[in-house]
Amino acid sequence: MSDDKPGPKPPDSKPDSKPDSRPDLKPEPKHDAEPAPKGEPEPAAEQPEVPTPMPKPKTPNLALRRLRAGFKPSRGQAIVAVVLALVACVAVVQVRVNRADDGYQNARREDLIAILDGLGQNTRRLESEIADLEERKNSLSSSADKAQTAREQAEAQVRTLGILAGTLPAQGPGVRITLNDPQGKMTSSNLLDAIEELRDAGAEAIQINGAVRVVASTDFVDDAPGIRIDGRKVNSPYVVEAIGESHNLSEAANFPGGLVSEVTGPQVGGTAEVTELGSLTVTALHAPEEHRYARPAPSPTK
Repeated sequence: MSDDKPGPKPPDSKPDSKPDSRPDLKPEPKHDAEPAPKGEPEPAAEQPEVPTPMPKPKTPNLALRRLRAGFKPSRGQAIVAVVLALVACVAVVQVRVNRADDGYQNARREDLIAILDGLGQNTRRLESEIADLEERKNSLSSSADKAQTAREQAEAQVRTLGILAGTLPAQGPGVRITLNDPQGKMTSSNLLDAIEELRDAGAEAIQINGAVRVVASTDFVDDAPGIRIDGRKVNSPYVVEAIGESHNLSEAANFPGGLVSEVTGPQVGGTAEVTELGSLTVTALHAPEEHRYARPAPSPTK
């Protein structure tokens, strides 16, 4: 009888439920990488390609379009801008005119009356000059002896210019202003202000202390005690005589803040007396000097 020995068990293996449908893939032989020689950089690894993004569609910017449209004004807007500019110019001119008139609005009644008197006097004087010129023109055109008439008028003109230049004496109505300065505080500027006020009031001939004739070139210099006028020393009391419309000259001297107020004020501490005269004679003469540069210009041809 033979002994039945069991044979070796085959290894436990589970049969594949499905046969492997993939073809047998042979493993690629691996090649040992050869080391790079020393001193040479290793080649950079290849980077994967990045896909290029698609450009976004541009959307219209409505705000930008409106802004650009605002910088291109229409014809109507341009007309409105011009009208507004004209209105602004008119407003600026009106404001300046109103500011110029403020000085008269704030003036006192006495000051306004004095200003009106001065304007009235200037108007009458200009009207008188116009009448004289018209009369001269008529006499020249109608006179039989035009040469004689022209000569007489030239002589009258010489006399008038002589009075203005101070080379001839003069007489007529006017005022005499006596200024006392006991403390010696009166300066040349005070006396010059007095002369200017009288000239503005229409004074045609002025003399001081009966010795100095005041003309356009007269200079005033401080020389305490006293004042030097055209190189001649004049002391207090200062007597200023002026020929002109006596009432206007007196009003100019007594004007608030004028000559009398300045002399009698605390700055000078003197006294002032203004006397209106129906007839006054100015005898002081001015010695004319030869001009170094000014020469008579030829008369304009008609």
